[in-house]
Amino acid sequence: MVQPAKILVVDDEAGVRFYLQDALENEGYHVVTVDSGEAALEVIESESFQLALLDLKMKGIGGMEVLKTLAEEAPDTAIIVLTAHASLETSVEALRWGAHDYLFKPVKSSELLESVRTGLLKQQRASRQKNLLAQLEHSLTRNLEEIRAAVVHQHEGSDTGAGEKPPDAPPSRLQIDKVRHEITLDGYPLELSPTEFDFLVCLVTDAPRVLSAQEIVRRVQGYETEPWEARDMVRYHVYRIRQKIEATTGQTDVIQTVRGIGYAINEKFI
Repeated sequence: MVQPAKILVVDDEAGVRFYLQDALENEGYHVVTVDSGEAALEVIESESFQLALLDLKMKGIGGMEVLKTLAEEAPDTAIIVLTAHASLETSVEALRWGAHDYLFKPVKSSELLESVRTGLLKQQRASRQKNLLAQLEHSLTRNLEEIRAAVVHQHEGSDTGAGEKPPDAPPSRLQIDKVRHEITLDGYPLELSPTEFDFLVCLVTDAPRVLSAQEIVRRVQGYETEPWEARDMVRYHVYRIRQKIEATTGQTDVIQTVRGIGYAINEKFI
């Protein structure tokens, strides 16, 4: 029998902890909740988790310190950061330390569960890759010379510009598959978090129209925000999406910033 994923919830608000625990347990997950960063560090020492939900702003030890501890001591744990007040700096720092996603309070249960699902899938893939690497290292130790010969032979037979696009490749184009929850650019799938997926879908759907940050948040998150909150929130997600697009395809001008107005998709990609 497959054991349910074990999830750690760290938040100093009792109502938030109850909401998260109830939503996750209804999906069959095993949930452990703590009300402070100090308590989180204690439980991390004695228990392991597949995923952790961390509130950033807490008295005493904050979520960022817990995140860094998990990244160093339990790197296989997928991490989702929760916050009511976002800034680009903290968002980038959290992601640099390996956070899977960055959700804004109040978070919808559907958005939460989708982020948890993709985070656990990512954690499972990483675990499988780690096991495969361990098996490969063992195989290399036993038969290194044979593998070297195979690699050399493969290299000689495939030195034809692998990885380069053929000269007759079709022009870059964004395509959305809402059923599979996938977006591809020029045939390359983009590895986006659920929130990033929704932000990009919003921009593509209205392309080439320019959308303000407040309008994007209203349509994607479903609630109204102050202009500065919307700017920080959208700037963070656009930054992350641009990073992933560039890393996957090399494209740097898919999302355009229209100063003083908002964001739009470059027409050549639609």
